[in-house]
Amino acid sequence: MQVGIVGKPNVGKSTFFGAASMAPVEIANYPFTTIEPNKGVAYVRTPCPCKSLGIQCTPHNSACVGGTRMVPIELLDVAGLVPDAWEGKGLGNKFLDDLRQADAFINVVDASGTTDIEGNHSADGKYDPTEDVIFLRKEIALWMREIIKNGLSKIARQAKMQGSKPETILQERLAGLNVTEGQIKDALRHVELPQDPTLWDDEKLLALCIRIREISKPMIIAMNKADISPPGNLDKLRKMGDVAVPTLAETELALKKAATAGLIDYVPGDAGFTVKSGVKLNEGQKKALDYMAEKMKEHNGTGVQACLEDCVFRILDLIAVYPVEDESKYTDHFGRVLPDCFLVPRGSNARDLAYKVHTELGDKFIRAVNAKTKRTVGADYVLQDGDIIRIVANK
Repeated sequence: MQVGIVGKPNVGKSTFFGAASMAPVEIANYPFTTIEPNKGVAYVRTPCPCKSLGIQCTPHNSACVGGTRMVPIELLDVAGLVPDAWEGKGLGNKFLDDLRQADAFINVVDASGTTDIEGNHSADGKYDPTEDVIFLRKEIALWMREIIKNGLSKIARQAKMQGSKPETILQERLAGLNVTEGQIKDALRHVELPQDPTLWDDEKLLALCIRIREISKPMIIAMNKADISPPGNLDKLRKMGDVAVPTLAETELALKKAATAGLIDYVPGDAGFTVKSGVKLNEGQKKALDYMAEKMKEHNGTGVQACLEDCVFRILDLIAVYPVEDESKYTDHFGRVLPDCFLVPRGSNARDLAYKVHTELGDKFIRAVNAKTKRTVGADYVLQDGDIIRIVANK
């Protein structure tokens, strides 16, 4: 799965990306530092069944730290978007196209109000950060609308003659964005389009695209620079409708570097850190760490890990499932115990998991076995968080 890191320039997107993934990125205090998209891997935490089963796991596609499974997700950091990006301003079309495969967005916002709409520094701190959320939502919806409109007139005439359903036409137009027909049908229940596609106007299409984006690519707000943000700004952002998390991306990045350097003990997601025994810090280091500790206490951590996990488990509503080949030993054919952890949408069934593991496994599915209960289940068995499942298929 892929999560896109989006926002206007100079709000800390690349810092957030670097802090979340520890990937080397160019970070500077001016617009359009990022031109080509940065890709990296971050990890979200979920309880590993090894602890409750009293066994030692040997992970393959993820890691297990003290009974917590660290599951990788892909992050994509694109250049900052500015108003009218959908028309190509600031190379906007290129940056938006980089986001086609994203399953969700983390909208990084400068909650301090010290960055104007174009991404330039605004020392007075009077800029309203809620404007960033409003403009970004609209930019993405307008981009989607233009994708639908591109060559639509010819397609609409053909579809009218063939009697094609609106959801079929729209899904074909948006297939490159990983938007499903089911998601489009859901959106059409809220925004009705004329059955005749030649009568679709810009206003109706924009309203529909706003709804499609909400359903197909949900967004969470990272209220960045929360340590220097007026409390009123955080309150306003929390009322925007999307889940909003205060984040201290610079602090997270600094702590990970300090931990790597052997100065502190810090686990991403923890509310604090400790200086390693015997480590001598200079006055500058002490002052910086004291400041970070104070702000982390105020916000219950840096918020970066919380933002990632809220995106995956709360916004996308994914659950963790463990496929195995031997339900008695919880192993794969290499003998690895609980080797793989897959993130799947809540409500997925056993056949869905088979397809996620391998297309052929899904095509030849016969039945599944719940390894915890040792009970045979059918294709329509609804997976539960933490399930261990053996798939039985024709050879």
